[in-house]
Amino acid sequence: MSKTQTALVIGGGIAGPVAATALLKAGIDARVYEAYPGSSYNIGSGLALAPNGIAALDVIGAGDAVRDIALPVSKMGMSIGGKSIFLPGLEGMPPLQLVDRGELHQVLHNHAVAAGVGFEYDKRLVDVVEDESGITARFADGSTATADVLIGADGVRSTVRALIDPNAPGPDYTGMLGFGAIIDYDGDVEPESMTFAFGKQAYYLYGAHGPGRVLWGANLPHDEYLSLTAARAIPKAHWLGILRETYADDTPGGEFARRTTEADLEVSGALHIMPPVPHWFRGRMVLVGDAVHAPSNSSGQGASLAIESAVQVARCLRDLPTPTAAFETYERLRRGRVEAVAARAAKTNHSKTLGPVGRTMMKLLAPAFMKMMNVEKSMGHEQRYRIDWDAPVQKELAVTV
Repeated sequence: MSKTQTALVIGGGIAGPVAATALLKAGIDARVYEAYPGSSYNIGSGLALAPNGIAALDVIGAGDAVRDIALPVSKMGMSIGGKSIFLPGLEGMPPLQLVDRGELHQVLHNHAVAAGVGFEYDKRLVDVVEDESGITARFADGSTATADVLIGADGVRSTVRALIDPNAPGPDYTGMLGFGAIIDYDGDVEPESMTFAFGKQAYYLYGAHGPGRVLWGANLPHDEYLSLTAARAIPKAHWLGILRETYADDTPGGEFARRTTEADLEVSGALHIMPPVPHWFRGRMVLVGDAVHAPSNSSGQGASLAIESAVQVARCLRDLPTPTAAFETYERLRRGRVEAVAARAAKTNHSKTLGPVGRTMMKLLAPAFMKMMNVEKSMGHEQRYRIDWDAPVQKELAVTV
């Protein structure tokens, strides 16, 4: 029988509201503490939620609300030299769901509030004090909050990760900056598709966003690391000039860049990937989401894995008697899965930054590779993963190990 009755959740993006809602479902009172002055809407651009991520949202009753704001993506393709090759889909699987990150944050926040989760803002965590009776969070404004456990869902620059282990690695910069836009485009783009394109100088992706509209995203090689704040401090006109020059000779990337205006452009800043984190928990603190596993956007699984982990940590706290037992089990359930996805994404990242010779070789070999690719083997185990909320977590652990 679990002794955990209360939880502090640090971070109000994606994993935080999901974790708090799942904790309430597990019978544990949870409250979210967000460093920013309000809900983190209008942050970032589009992202795709895989079927496993949507299924995890169904566990807490948020799946349909997210589907309502999403566009289905049933076809995935690769383009080199302007020619697209589409992969067959996974048999019997629903499509990916393309969502605006800000809208996703809002939906998850609203769903959590409706479930009974409380939120507090301007609460930047600076320290914790832990004893046998619980854990107290200290915030920059001088306030405190106490509960049985503390869940760190505070992103790649996690304060909780540093409190758990001051020597923990931080996120690695991929050498690319992210940009996105939704534009008017009357060219030929497959409905319900997402295409991963290797241009002459840089990688980009694009997909249909309703009649006459296209969503496209650029992964721009950039030697200098720029945070989101630093990248957004630079005038958009500067970035548009670089994007138009970089993609000028690409089809259809050049046209996408030319049609993008300053009003359209979303600057996402540096793209990160988290190296393996040695310590996922300590005492009454544990990490979920990007704070502990942030595969690059190449994976197509970052947000989905964060949602899964947020639900699984709640199950473990529900079913196991102590925080230590719950967190040990949570890590055993999750580490292998998330690190395998990160390793796959790292290989894709390497291909995004190939030089001219590498791109030529890819152009020659990609059609044969795509035809031979076993989609079920490469992605089936990722997308078919489902969480059985009603099953005792010990039963899943026995199967996993």
